[in-house]
Amino acid sequence: MSHVFQWRVAAGEPSGPRAGLLATPHGAVETPAFIPVGTKAAVKGVRPETLRQAGVQIILANTYHLALRPGADVIRLLGGLHAVMGWDGPILTDSGGFQVFSLAALRRVTHDGVMFRNHIDGAEMTLTPESAVAAQNELGADIIMALDVCPPYPCPREEAAEAVRLTLGWAARARAAHGRPDQALWAIVQGGVEADLRRCCAGELVAMDFPGYAIGGVSVGEGHERLCEVVGLTAPLLPADRPRYLMGVGEPRDVVASVAAGVDLFDCVLPTRNGRNALAFTFGGPMRLRNERHKTDRRPIEEDCDCPACRRFSRGALRHLFAAGEMLGPILVTIHNLRFFVRFFGRLRQAICEARFRAEAEGLLDRYYGSD
Repeated sequence: MSHVFQWRVAAGEPSGPRAGLLATPHGAVETPAFIPVGTKAAVKGVRPETLRQAGVQIILANTYHLALRPGADVIRLLGGLHAVMGWDGPILTDSGGFQVFSLAALRRVTHDGVMFRNHIDGAEMTLTPESAVAAQNELGADIIMALDVCPPYPCPREEAAEAVRLTLGWAARARAAHGRPDQALWAIVQGGVEADLRRCCAGELVAMDFPGYAIGGVSVGEGHERLCEVVGLTAPLLPADRPRYLMGVGEPRDVVASVAAGVDLFDCVLPTRNGRNALAFTFGGPMRLRNERHKTDRRPIEEDCDCPACRRFSRGALRHLFAAGEMLGPILVTIHNLRFFVRFFGRLRQAICEARFRAEAEGLLDRYYGSD
């Protein structure tokens, strides 16, 4: 790992729940940690200062979307992604590989890369392992990802095997193309739900000696049990002395199972997307604020939460804001949800440090899911 990046496990087990510290050029991240998604260089409706106040340590932006608009070169000329986002902490950019899955109807995958008919005006855009690295070099994030192929679930074994073959070849090409010592290039393990493909992909990527590894291709419809199987198999295959990142996962029971398997970093749109749609996360389970029963409820979303929504607004007031179409409602519930995720991950980390992870995890899940 580059001298500007350092990783150490502070407590826990090499192949089990662990608390770590990831140092980057823009600050350190205590893990396990949640990464809010700022796809187009903004976490929707939330100021950088508010993210900091909520306890957010690191944020994510999307290479595909930013390469389209305004362009990676424009962001470089504006001072880089940190300047454009107004954020002085660590930033991670994904490679655009998830769009291979999410924009399947608009793309064609070849040995060289991915050709998209972009979703804005239909013009052609090609991402290769080299151009994805070059774009992320211009964006200037601290952690960047190698281009990969994320297959859907379910998919034929042959399709999952081809995704692994391309992902491995593209990882080697990305590694050769990357030259910025102030950015860490991480690789992504694919393989669908096929255990042997996951082992093969992880083994070959580990042999390439990346400074960090991600587990991709989950949370694409396979369900909780299969997600747990894939993560439980894959995480121990990755070096204990490198950070492990699970892409696109935020459901609390998925998080707990993955932390138990040794995963350190997570990103997901759940807190922000659901916040914009009046669903609040609480330690007692999700709360749908549009429900009639909240109309005259003077209690906060959560009594012991210290976010702005809970300190100054009632459930009834928030319900009114959504019913009236006022943008303050989505903003406040988004902030609350981000604070919930920070607190949730903080409790997991503290429990690991105090050697009581299993009991804490069981208590959190029992309270969140109740009799579900």
